Amino acid sequence: MVLEDLYAISVDWLNSLEAASSTGDIMLFVGHFLSDGWFRDLLCFSWNHRTLSGLEKLREFLSEIVDGKSRLEYSSLRDFKIDDHTINAPSPFKLPGSQGIEGVQAAFTFKITNPAALGRGFFRLAQDVDGKWKALTLFTNMQDLVEYEESLAIPQGLYEGRKITWEEDVEAKFRAIEADPTVLIIGGGQTGLMCAARLRMLRIRTLVIDKNARVGDSWRQRYPNLTLHTPAYQSSMLYSAYPTNFPRYIPKGKLADFLESYAVDQELCIWLSSSVESTPVYDSSSARWTVKVQRGDQKVFLNPKHVVLATGNGSPRIPTWNGMDEFQGALYHSDFHTDAEQFRGKRIVVVGAGNASGDMCQDFVAHGAAEVTLVQRSATCVISSATLEKTRFKPFYPIDTPIEEVDFRGNSMPIAFLLQLTKSGGIQHIKMLDKELHDGLREAGFNLTWELSPGSGEVGFEGFLFSRFGSTMLDVGCGKLIVEGRVKVKQGQEISHFDRDGITFKDSSKLSADVIILATGNEPIMKATRAILGNEITDKLLPPEVWGLDSEGEIKQAYRPSGHPGLWFAMGSFGTARFLSKHLGLQILARELGIA
Repeated sequence: MVLEDLYAISVDWLNSLEAASSTGDIMLFVGHFLSDGWFRDLLCFSWNHRTLSGLEKLREFLSEIVDGKSRLEYSSLRDFKIDDHTINAPSPFKLPGSQGIEGVQAAFTFKITNPAALGRGFFRLAQDVDGKWKALTLFTNMQDLVEYEESLAIPQGLYEGRKITWEEDVEAKFRAIEADPTVLIIGGGQTGLMCAARLRMLRIRTLVIDKNARVGDSWRQRYPNLTLHTPAYQSSMLYSAYPTNFPRYIPKGKLADFLESYAVDQELCIWLSSSVESTPVYDSSSARWTVKVQRGDQKVFLNPKHVVLATGNGSPRIPTWNGMDEFQGALYHSDFHTDAEQFRGKRIVVVGAGNASGDMCQDFVAHGAAEVTLVQRSATCVISSATLEKTRFKPFYPIDTPIEEVDFRGNSMPIAFLLQLTKSGGIQHIKMLDKELHDGLREAGFNLTWELSPGSGEVGFEGFLFSRFGSTMLDVGCGKLIVEGRVKVKQGQEISHFDRDGITFKDSSKLSADVIILATGNEPIMKATRAILGNEITDKLLPPEVWGLDSEGEIKQAYRPSGHPGLWFAMGSFGTARFLSKHLGLQILARELGIA
């Protein structure tokens, strides 16, 4: 199709959709979708994240009554305009999978009547059996609340007519925040920092506390050979891309130092060496928390209206087996790995087969271990970093394209629909690209899977990422070591017990070891949540877990209502925090304005 046709198809469909929206005609609005179409809405029709599949579910949602009107009539989206000045202007698309769906896609802008807000949407149109263009997917996304838009103006750098310096200006702002923070963010890793930066631009007083002595220590203190497993251009921080001469895969120390400078550059108010001292208490009458914070050697009481938990991974998950205390060698969790060189010439066993396990194996091989064996207790989803970049990053992150545009288009795709496409054949291209690696791993005895459970369908890397942490290896070199035999694999047998010399398995086979590393992942986030908030609050959360997908395909709890007033969760990848921090900020702002 030529550009003029793409534009005409997009405009005709969008104008018709606006007519249905402006008149509150639910049947007409729903009639713009394919019978198996998808609708994802972030905050435009409700103060939540919703994904709906099928015409009946969409009709039911839009028919729900809000202040005496249907959702469609109450929100009253209007002033639809094709957004033709960005990379998301009308263009053709072809989706992966056995169906090979093709059509027209485009972004558009609109206004929301209730609440008064600005929105942006994205649609993918395909032809139905009668040749009519209808929505395969429609995404509606709140961008800003009117009169409270995110501040994107570039400051002049002159403060009160040069009467005060930048340092004095920042110090005055910090004093105001510390005296009465609206939001308290617990956790100063990349997610907590990005949320704080976003809230600052929405003019919401935000204080971050972190248990570490320096910003970035959550990375700085991890094992020596750790790098990001995703490329720098995809893993950038909100408002602040990495320098163009940074490594493709940023080493953990370099990332830690960048986060430290980011906190300064974004003027974030952070208390370091600070942690929650006792269980926070929420007063429903004042709608405020009482949080006792141990700040260095001082005890401070804070009364924020909102608490955001951005505590990252849970504590190390350390399984227990009989005889562990009898083992005579070194035994520790991968989170506490600091030095492979001291074990040069030793026999190493790494229990686990995910990302940390791969890093451990590479480190020990590089530092001259006599023998390295990986113990794989269950099947692993493996994708090489090269294939992930070729299929998931390079095509969607063009050079010189604002990452905000890329994030917007990426999030316009309903997660559940993405996984459906993967199950219907989208995974086959990825498996083909990694065929040599996968064949070699199988020959070495390594067990592979692309299913969350047997027979549930091959969802691949994304399915594991959204559904649970773990059971994946984004391969950056360990796979080759396994294929070459430099890392051996012990697979298919559960551990029976430890003894003085190593591990005995339930089939009576044994691995002798001088060093055993438990690369067994981390505890569920809810365990850390319970430790901070206590049982009474944690038991009220709906749903009772964080992360994973709900029945509609939206991430549980993260950046959306938790089930407890004034309590929020922030987590996930760099890209997740970059995009959804805005929605967290909008929900908090709306509550402060009394409109949510």
